[in-house]
Amino acid sequence: MTDRDFERLRIGIVGGSLGGLFAATLLKQDGHAVTVFERSHSGLARRGAGLVAQPDLYELLLRLQLRDAAGVGVSARERITLNRYGSVIQRDPTPQTQVSWDYLYEQLRARLTGKEYLLGQQVRYVDTVGSHALLEVEHGAAHEFDVIIGADGASSVVRRYVAPADHDNHYVGYSTWRGLIPETALEADSALVLLEKFAFFNSTRAHMLGYLVPGPDGETVVGRRRYNWVWYRPISPAHLRQIMVASGRPEASLSTAPGDLPGDLRTLLVRDANDELPAPFANAVVAEPEPFLQAITDYVAPRFARGRVVVLGDAACVVRPHTAMGASKAAGDAMALSDALRTHIPEVALSVYDVARTAEARSIAEYGRRLGASLPFSRP
Repeated sequence: MTDRDFERLRIGIVGGSLGGLFAATLLKQDGHAVTVFERSHSGLARRGAGLVAQPDLYELLLRLQLRDAAGVGVSARERITLNRYGSVIQRDPTPQTQVSWDYLYEQLRARLTGKEYLLGQQVRYVDTVGSHALLEVEHGAAHEFDVIIGADGASSVVRRYVAPADHDNHYVGYSTWRGLIPETALEADSALVLLEKFAFFNSTRAHMLGYLVPGPDGETVVGRRRYNWVWYRPISPAHLRQIMVASGRPEASLSTAPGDLPGDLRTLLVRDANDELPAPFANAVVAEPEPFLQAITDYVAPRFARGRVVVLGDAACVVRPHTAMGASKAAGDAMALSDALRTHIPEVALSVYDVARTAEARSIAEYGRRLGASLPFSRP
């Protein structure tokens, strides 16, 4: 039931990762006509690892009658902290479940047809024209919608329209090296220490963590799962630019993809892992043939809506991964937008969404900054 007469809207969604799929599947379920524009030519399947299912994500899956998707995960029975020599110096018996990003993506993607989810569509421009929104695709035609949603991540094109004077991410001085390997790639001694646990290591130059996630098709049986490791390290802006250029990325890029890193830089990374990390974690780094880099940034848009265009997820607010709330925040954004469009005319709905979610985003972003400040290499 809604508080107003239903209006079936034509909604264009820029970005086909989880945030875009959250919005598309909810709004389609509400009766709107949705079209997702995803710039990748091959899709995003098997690009994720694991994510922590926070309350907003559970609620969204419940609304979509996909509660079972939150159950496809791997649970760590305890948290452990290692010292430099690989010994466990702290145990916390709190279990934690990592939901399969890949399985969740596939379940949501299956809700959309090929005409509703378009691949190879690089959006270069959005605008509001009267009571409609306009979207232009690189080397393609313009498309008109009643509402356009920017879910195109931290390098959002749509964000540039919504917040033209304040759309740049702020690099915070440290980055993560990441890897995702079959659990069987770990040596036996390392597997004994790391598997079935959420493991950490801290030093003055590193913060490392790792945990099991489901296999690429949602497998959770022993031997078919994957080990996800995340290695936080301080990297100067100049060094970050050098890595990007050497990896064939634009100098201002903030991430690399698996396979981008040249062999000599991977060799240096492996050397540093052996020099700086406990042996089990060093083994995990060595076992990853294609490590990739993600620069950590802060950004909260001053507003989430302009005209007939809104942003959500990382396009609206980039929160530090320490919060484990990125996917949950995007789910909350999508539900808030769906609720607003069910109860208000579009102009009012987008304003209601803007006010509610900017306040929430600022709170989560501040929490992430506090967590980041607690890292050893972030302290003055």
